Amino acid sequence: MNTADLGLPVDVPSTALFTDHYELTMLQAALKGGTADRRSVFEVFTRRLPEGRRYGVVAGTGRVLDAVENFRFDPDVIGFLRERQVVDEPTLEWLAAYRFGGDIWGYPEGEVYFAGSPLLRVEGSFAECVLLETVILSILNHDSAIAAAASRMASAAGGRPLIEMGARRTHELAAVAASRAAYVGGFTTTSDLAAGFRYGIPTVGTSAHAFTLVHDTERDAFRAQVDSLGRGTTLLVDTYDVAEAVRLAVEVAGPELGAVRIDSGDLLLVAHRVRQQLDDLGATKTRIIVTSDLDEYAIASLAAAPVDAYGVGTQLVTGSGHPTCSMVYKIVARAESADPKAPLLPVAKKSSGGKTSIGGRKWAARRLDEYGVAEAEVIGTGAVPADLVDRQLLVQLVKGGQVVAREPLDVVRDRHAKARANLPLSATQLSRGEAVIPTEYV
Repeated sequence: MNTADLGLPVDVPSTALFTDHYELTMLQAALKGGTADRRSVFEVFTRRLPEGRRYGVVAGTGRVLDAVENFRFDPDVIGFLRERQVVDEPTLEWLAAYRFGGDIWGYPEGEVYFAGSPLLRVEGSFAECVLLETVILSILNHDSAIAAAASRMASAAGGRPLIEMGARRTHELAAVAASRAAYVGGFTTTSDLAAGFRYGIPTVGTSAHAFTLVHDTERDAFRAQVDSLGRGTTLLVDTYDVAEAVRLAVEVAGPELGAVRIDSGDLLLVAHRVRQQLDDLGATKTRIIVTSDLDEYAIASLAAAPVDAYGVGTQLVTGSGHPTCSMVYKIVARAESADPKAPLLPVAKKSSGGKTSIGGRKWAARRLDEYGVAEAEVIGTGAVPADLVDRQLLVQLVKGGQVVAREPLDVVRDRHAKARANLPLSATQLSRGEAVIPTEYV
């Protein structure tokens, strides 16, 4: 079953109003002024990585493709715009027939990126491209921030499984997107059933402290859970006394107990004590799962602890301190006229304060050293150097308004793991630093 095609409640019937008011007023003025049909090129990029981060992660591309397909001004939406007098009648007529018919190129989802990387290139008429700015940025900024945090946590975990469990810490729809982005970044499962239903991500979960507290004794709670879910379940052991709970857990479930979860206290110390106790009780294969406001630094601090998996919530869904990537959507080239054959002219904003951009339709390639490790992100507007032709990063995602590059989420997840592995080893350092490779313009 392809759940992405079901039109589930976590989706919306149209993404057309996921935009800013001024996109439509610009459209009206462009239609009236005669520039709406000028062929244009818009690019998504960030001028800098979040402070201290060494690389970014492209995530949300698949959701962008869905959003572009669903960007339709249906009668209810047109009625709303008419009632609010957002734009005039000729513009409403144009919007009612809107379908994006241009081309979109971009970094494959899961790829890493750096400052200046042209992550997405949208080509078409000015009118059809300008409307997509807000929805594209809202998706890419959110999902890429979550994926970058997830990637750092996955590196810190050193191959141990990561459980995404942040649904209760963010907006209910953002939680589904966050779970998807976390999976791209290296998480293995989610607690969010909507994410499992929508994207096929494996879901997990057993019980909370409330389940223990509703029973007369901890033994009663453990017995009820094991009787219902089997000996392979995960028992939460820090409601009262951890040592006593571990003893009861093994007594009730036997040495076949699947796992215990620790959600409070000095996790490093408690994990060592619990491991020793489990081994002494013969439960040598019972796993230890830790939760409790973890981030990449806490995960790294537990590297030497006998921990088998981590559950992460708040810090993940908030980007671990960087909830956005500060990506922008800028016009970089436009035609002299509405003539389809008119040449493209590079255009760019000139301003102080670090907001200057570079005009021209760009390509990007990643140069590797003799060992196959990335050494530079190379960006240009002219001919691609011969030694970089096979290292180009942008792929076509939409052609003539039709999506041509949908792919399974597991493919995206694997791509990110490979991209991260091809970066210099310092990319996995959690200490603050500059981008792991430089951006070069040619």
